[in-house]
Amino acid sequence: MGVELVAVWCGVLCAAATVWWLHRQDEAVRRARLMFAEAGAHADVPQAGARWRACRARTLAVLERGRGWAEKRLGTRIGREALCVPTGLVLSVPAHSPVPALAGLLAAVGLGRQLRSRERRLRAEGWRDAIAGLCGAVAGELRAGRPPEVVLAEAVERLRAPGGPDGAHDALTPLLAAARFGGDVPVALRRAAGMPGAEGLAGAAACWEVAADGGSGLADGLDRVAAALRAERDQREDLRAQLAGSKATAAMLALLPGFGLLLGCAMGADPFRVLLRTAAGLGCLLVGGALETAGLVWTARIVRAAEEGT
Repeated sequence: MGVELVAVWCGVLCAAATVWWLHRQDEAVRRARLMFAEAGAHADVPQAGARWRACRARTLAVLERGRGWAEKRLGTRIGREALCVPTGLVLSVPAHSPVPALAGLLAAVGLGRQLRSRERRLRAEGWRDAIAGLCGAVAGELRAGRPPEVVLAEAVERLRAPGGPDGAHDALTPLLAAARFGGDVPVALRRAAGMPGAEGLAGAAACWEVAADGGSGLADGLDRVAAALRAERDQREDLRAQLAGSKATAAMLALLPGFGLLLGCAMGADPFRVLLRTAAGLGCLLVGGALETAGLVWTARIVRAAEEGT
């Protein structure tokens, strides 16, 4: 028995060392990506865990095809979080317990909230980048001597084209009409600034009011707005690169209970039977799950507060 315990602990130490090494490699990759992004270069950076990512990509592709087939059959949109429900049902069969199915349902709810929050964040970031590009493009055209309204209408039309920010076609239609037909452009800019991530248009509206008839002054103001938006984006990316290590550490700590269960299986303790089929095990599972969820929520709030502080 002592030899088996030594072998198990050696395996656990090797797994921990591997996770630590991969974590350090990921940090090096993130720093290299940030450096190349600042330099404007596109170089091939070595990737750690390429086989694992390829396997994960193939698995996700299979699940996505299944989700697409279900959407066509049911005639409704199914989010990625819905995959947690059938996964829990499948795991409930060998476990002879409804707990995995319930966990899959709860995971679907939590994952759905996370995915929707991520979609909103990406949409807002897309708007910020688009507004920075619009202000820079309009400023460049104004310095070439073109009329402000014509330049603004062309830039807005490009944003409304396919491939632009989400919701740009409807949100920017009043602004396009004001620029083309002599409407109140500052008011239209402030209304469009109500979109999440399009707050930079309020600064463009102020510049438009101050320099209504002077193209040069308007170009300088729009350049400052674009520079401020780009600086905010760079600061946000730098903060995320700094928080990447903390996120990876929190994820690794969250996976430690899983390593404990695997260790128990290796020792022949059969922890899954105890957790899923006994009253004491179910109580421990409930308390542990609640503490795990509280820790993850707390960590997420700390990270979110740090990101919003920028």
